[in-house]
Amino acid sequence: MRFLVTGGAGFIGSHRCEALLSKGHEVWALDDLSTGRVENLRTFERNARFRFLEGTVLDASTVNGLVAQTNRVFHLAAAVGVKYVLENPLRSLITNIRGTEVVLEACAAHQRRVLLFSSSEVYGKGITVPFSEGDDRVMGPTHKLRWSYACGKAVDECVAQAYWEQQQLPVTIVRCFNTCGPRKTGAYGMVIPNRVRRALRNEPILVYGDGQQSRCFSAVSDVVRGTLMLADSDTARGEIFNIGTDEEVTVMQLAQRVKARCESQSAIETVPYEQIYGRSFEDMRCRVPDLTKIHRFVGYRPTVDLDDLLDSIIRDTCERMGRPVPMGLSGS
Repeated sequence: MRFLVTGGAGFIGSHRCEALLSKGHEVWALDDLSTGRVENLRTFERNARFRFLEGTVLDASTVNGLVAQTNRVFHLAAAVGVKYVLENPLRSLITNIRGTEVVLEACAAHQRRVLLFSSSEVYGKGITVPFSEGDDRVMGPTHKLRWSYACGKAVDECVAQAYWEQQQLPVTIVRCFNTCGPRKTGAYGMVIPNRVRRALRNEPILVYGDGQQSRCFSAVSDVVRGTLMLADSDTARGEIFNIGTDEEVTVMQLAQRVKARCESQSAIETVPYEQIYGRSFEDMRCRVPDLTKIHRFVGYRPTVDLDDLLDSIIRDTCERMGRPVPMGLSGS
């Protein structure tokens, strides 16, 4: 089949393209390169079944033309990263909401199956842990622009659900939880890449807040595999799924594990949120997915644990920095 991947030069998007190509499909990637990178496409850009188009999902004519010529759509194009969203709140909202509207309009017009990438951010300050797809959501105040990303993604989900209910658009929604892996950069406040780079340079590893907030860091290979399983499942149409891992770790524990696996001499320092993000930021204390639903529908389970994930990121970062791999990882 021929797939359209919006945001195809982004971190998850490029892995999505690579996986589809490995299965023999033809892939068209659309990306405006605001947060995506051409470097992410280097390993497969010369593949005869791959086509890259620099452009924006805000261009309805372009999107409609591409959707009309493809069989299925993976919609990943979005403004991403806490730092980027806080620095570009208006652009982020327009891209995330209007861009999704354009893609869904085109998919509905041509009745193309679409898998929409949402985020665990939609759970906001949810207090029922682990988070389940049917849980109520608790959002922070609107003057805290940190919540604009969560609100935008929630609107995306509502629009997609409306298309499913009223026009039977075959759409599936996935909520990603801190997806990580090779190619991810720290340019937009991404936690693990930033810490790995600092650890390899023996610079202080920064922990925001008190470090007791917990997260689940998912391997991009698991997310790509799980989303393809959902895209191939007829019963997943019209449904919302958490995807990722439920291996929980505090931010402080993560810093300690990065330091150990990098064999680093870095100090671990706590830093107030305001010093990094300003006053428009609030954090959530815990973010853990309930993976019961996705397992019930398609049999998905994560296969990569946190240590293996960290090792893959450390190796990739060392290669890009031109540094030797830590001795403890060189033979593993």
